[in-house]
Amino acid sequence: MPFRTHTDALQKLERFFHSLRHSGRDEIFISLLDKKSAAEQLAEQYERHPRGRLTGMLIAVKDNIDVVGFDTTAAAPGFAYTPDRDSAVVAQLRSEGALVVGKTNLDQFATGLVGTRSPYGAVRDAIVPERISGGSSSGSAVAVSLGLVDAALGTDTAGSGRIPAGLQGIVGIKPTIGLVSNDGVVPACASYDCVTVLAPDLPIAELVMQIMAQSGHRELPHDLAMKPPVSPVVGIPTTLPSMSETWVRAFHAAVMRLEERGFLIREINLDPSLEAAKMLYDSPLVAERAEAVGEFVTAAGDDDNIDPTVRGIITGATRFSAPEVLEAQRDLATRREAALREWSACDVIMVPTAPFHPDIETVQHDPIGVNAAMGTFTNFCNLFDLCAVAVPAGIVSDGGSLGSHLPASFGVTFLSTAFRDDIVGAVARTFTGPPTPTNDPAPGWLAENAREGDRVVSLAVFGAHLRGQPLNRELLNLGAVYLGNITTTSDYRLFALDTTPPKPGLTGPLPSGADGQSVDGEEWLLSHDSLARLLTALPEPMTLGSVSLSDGRSITGFSFQPACLGSARDITEWGGWRSYLEHSLQQDDIHAPSR
Repeated sequence: MPFRTHTDALQKLERFFHSLRHSGRDEIFISLLDKKSAAEQLAEQYERHPRGRLTGMLIAVKDNIDVVGFDTTAAAPGFAYTPDRDSAVVAQLRSEGALVVGKTNLDQFATGLVGTRSPYGAVRDAIVPERISGGSSSGSAVAVSLGLVDAALGTDTAGSGRIPAGLQGIVGIKPTIGLVSNDGVVPACASYDCVTVLAPDLPIAELVMQIMAQSGHRELPHDLAMKPPVSPVVGIPTTLPSMSETWVRAFHAAVMRLEERGFLIREINLDPSLEAAKMLYDSPLVAERAEAVGEFVTAAGDDDNIDPTVRGIITGATRFSAPEVLEAQRDLATRREAALREWSACDVIMVPTAPFHPDIETVQHDPIGVNAAMGTFTNFCNLFDLCAVAVPAGIVSDGGSLGSHLPASFGVTFLSTAFRDDIVGAVARTFTGPPTPTNDPAPGWLAENAREGDRVVSLAVFGAHLRGQPLNRELLNLGAVYLGNITTTSDYRLFALDTTPPKPGLTGPLPSGADGQSVDGEEWLLSHDSLARLLTALPEPMTLGSVSLSDGRSITGFSFQPACLGSARDITEWGGWRSYLEHSLQQDDIHAPSR
């Protein structure tokens, strides 16, 4: 189904142009579709992709990501070029019907976390215009925060997708490096660059990320984790450097919210991570920025409008030799190993997204110092090959030099190691959702893509592994995700085995002409490694085999060796184990099952 109807999309487009025209926020976009072209392209998307998941969605794209029909400037007019094809991520989004309405402003060459380093103007905070927006994905974040677009693309090397999300009170997803293609993206520091999604809420952000991630190249592991354990442990830093008292209180309130939602809290020493974070700009690793655009910046004249702070960072990065870079990479590997040991007992880490929210004047007086402080809790993320989700965590009254009466958005970020994107996403959903969720969590965006790539396996269960049954915890502890109820084809039989306590056994498909019927069960998703562990622990006479479903699919499922039937009771007439249990408990003639 499309994201919204064509009529609603036209109304959204009309509001976009009206709101932007009256907002006085010319600094948000570097280039825009005109109203007529936007309406025509929208109609084309409905014609080409009438059932596209993003059809009718308005998206803004950071102007270091190629989009056909727009120049790519990276906020440097003299660097501008006209791409002849979409970046990989934009191609994916357009193939699902998305409309790109414009290219957004950024810290030049994505070098900064403040949103002020652009000849197109400093991008201002959505709530208090005297404050910074955060960067470098500044225009994208403010476009989402003001409700101009449904979602926006950013990039993230040092926190450029998370810092503006935190300061603008929106969601920012930074995937594991390599899960989303950087093809058609102007590099900042190529080894650590990620394309990110900015959106008003997690469902939209995860939808866009799932589609974008179909462009990725990094192979998924066989032990892919898709869901937190039953009692997740969240690591919390013991110290919070650079933060004001008001923001520290806001973080402690976020910790309390986690505890109220059943998470276990473990304090960790984040200092090794914070020290390693300094290497991104203060070590030879910064040489990658020179490798990316150093030749252009070094040769650029005054009319190329190179930001002086950006020029200083990039030209300064040319001084390092190849041996120095290699030595820094070895040093980083050692630091990463030591830092992550501190995290080993935790499923996820929660940190403040930003330590404070400065005003534009403060940044102008100390552009390097303020920028460095802004990256306190973000700079180590990509250096350590982590995934992250930044979410809003409330409003604080802390205007800094502007006055304590002014509101500011406070946000937190959930972090974990590579390929645990669905884990941090699940924790973020629980954190931002109702105190007592009523539904089983759906598969995350990475699990959905893994299903399409056969990197995970569906498992049919019919007995004690069903939800609410004694052995369901085994699936949960293996990180399995409930997909929904299923029914077999009409050639199966179900037996209550003659054991104490009784166990169910499914047999089939039966030979043609045999008396069988459909049996109800559940479908779960788990990694190949988890399935192997489950199989090795499976007691006889249980086994795993192919189960034919009424929807035409065949998936792996629990079954039973018919030769071991013995005096087992045929309970097929009840249509499933759960129905049989309900009937039997009413008769008070059996015990609860163990398998």
